[in-house]
Amino acid sequence: MSSFEMQPVSGFRIGHFTSAERPTGCTVILTPQGAVASVDVRGAAPGTRETDALAPEHSNEAIHGLLLTGGSAFGLDAATGVMRWLEERGHGVKVGPATVPIVPAAVIFDLWHPMRHIRPDAAAGYAACQVALEGAPAVGLVGAGAGARVGKFFGIERADSGGIGYASIKLGGITMAALVVVNALGDIVNEQGQIIAGARTADGKGFENCAQAIREGRVLSGTSNLPAPAQGSNTTIGAILTDARLTKVQAKRIAQCAHDGLARAIYPVHTPMDGDTLFCVATGLSRQPPNLAAICAVAADLVVRAVRQAVTTA
Repeated sequence: MSSFEMQPVSGFRIGHFTSAERPTGCTVILTPQGAVASVDVRGAAPGTRETDALAPEHSNEAIHGLLLTGGSAFGLDAATGVMRWLEERGHGVKVGPATVPIVPAAVIFDLWHPMRHIRPDAAAGYAACQVALEGAPAVGLVGAGAGARVGKFFGIERADSGGIGYASIKLGGITMAALVVVNALGDIVNEQGQIIAGARTADGKGFENCAQAIREGRVLSGTSNLPAPAQGSNTTIGAILTDARLTKVQAKRIAQCAHDGLARAIYPVHTPMDGDTLFCVATGLSRQPPNLAAICAVAADLVVRAVRQAVTTA
């Protein structure tokens, strides 16, 4: 297996819009030619759009773009701008005289800022499409990751920067990548289990260690003297991108297995306060049939790399 890199996957164009007014933004993944896609939602408080169309038993065969965005549920409006950009160029499902682009979306909550009324809208989604390019995207505090924070068990004031990360790999005749926006309730850990981003101590000089605090009963209980994190105020969202030739059933399985990467890099994950959502999108341009077991395993590895990169570059 090749080493992890920052290389593009054929058939995808990725663009960010980052607000100049406050930390928020959106990220678009364009597949104008159409791509097979599915999704798996593990967090209990997701914010999504058009995910029902990605169920293997439903008749929709392809998507034309994917939106990851800040702004909580308000940010889903940015998908309208992505649809408009695609429609203007004739991309979408032909339905009678109309062309209807299919653009699923998922959001993170980044409304902690006093200027929370500023959030991604249709114009932001359109702007992200305008700058979308083939190639590895910018990472860190940009696009949908601009307002991301991690480690919120002890309040937003002691949370650390999150961000957006990307990792890719050549696997036989195919290329795979993970693009992940990290806005988790929990801490981010490295391969040795050491915290690299998360809830800060009161003096800001170290990490509180959410795992230890949970075991000792110091969080989410009356002994912490802190309000419980709000439902839906956290979430890690992202996508596995590949040029392998997949069915929707296979894409669903890969999205499911990719969540293993979140569990290896974030503690705790998939909580009632998170809306963790991962997509799998496949262009099929390599014309290579998949070794599904290998792709599933590598998908989780890519997610781990992307999560850790997001917070180390933030």
